[in-house]
Amino acid sequence: MTLREPLRVITYLAPSIPERFFRVIADHLGELLGNEVELIVEGRRSGPLPGDDPFEHDEADLGFMCAPSLLLLRAVDNPSVELLPVAPVWADERTGGRPVYFSDVVVRADSNIDSFEGLRGRTWTYNDDRSLSGWHSALQRLREVPAGSEFFAKTVASGSHLESLRLVAEGAIDAAAIDSNVLIMERAQYQEHRTRLSVIESWGPFPIQPAVVRASLHYEIKTQIAEHLSDLHTSVAAAALDWIPFERFAPITYDDYLSSSAVVEGARMMSENTRP
Repeated sequence: MTLREPLRVITYLAPSIPERFFRVIADHLGELLGNEVELIVEGRRSGPLPGDDPFEHDEADLGFMCAPSLLLLRAVDNPSVELLPVAPVWADERTGGRPVYFSDVVVRADSNIDSFEGLRGRTWTYNDDRSLSGWHSALQRLREVPAGSEFFAKTVASGSHLESLRLVAEGAIDAAAIDSNVLIMERAQYQEHRTRLSVIESWGPFPIQPAVVRASLHYEIKTQIAEHLSDLHTSVAAAALDWIPFERFAPITYDDYLSSSAVVEGARMMSENTRP
């Protein structure tokens, strides 16, 4: 079965996860589905809310987003999305080959900060308030320390993990929690991130950012997308991904996200913050 119109793929994870990664996915699906594919990059936030949901308005068919948004989009009557039952596995020995990732807390290597407690009264940056690894994981960690809401002297929304890394590396901000896969890629590409930055704490594992499909998309197309992504690592297209630590797409379930307290609590907080 083929679509009558272009397959619209949207990612909320670029630029931190490079746009090129999603372009390879889009091209791979377009070739195997025999369909034109449009890639949409939404770089301002890590995921949609029910009020700005492109799937509800038939503006997207396949999407990549941070996990709290998945729970929010599914928590309404007649949800606009379904979880695609496969998700990326990245080359990080901590994952054990599972579709999970971590939040790595980075500081400048030449600072005197060697623990999370050492960040009390310091400055903190995060990519955006819909991000699990950059924001909600930090809020979960702060619940473990006294006076969590007053722990940092200042918090700054940077707009992306890449910008958070730059701010910490240049000494403008003391620390940030970074998507572990972003940090792996940046350290591989840039010498200064290997020498200037230290990881003082890691949180997780968390279920990897989900892929979702529009609920009203034809069942056969949904099935084909999942199958084609599962085969991506053995396809010709895999050669175009040899520059990043991507391994494969592996099975994942909605229960994997519901069983993560950080994902559930992140979705709850996002929901409360958007109520009129």
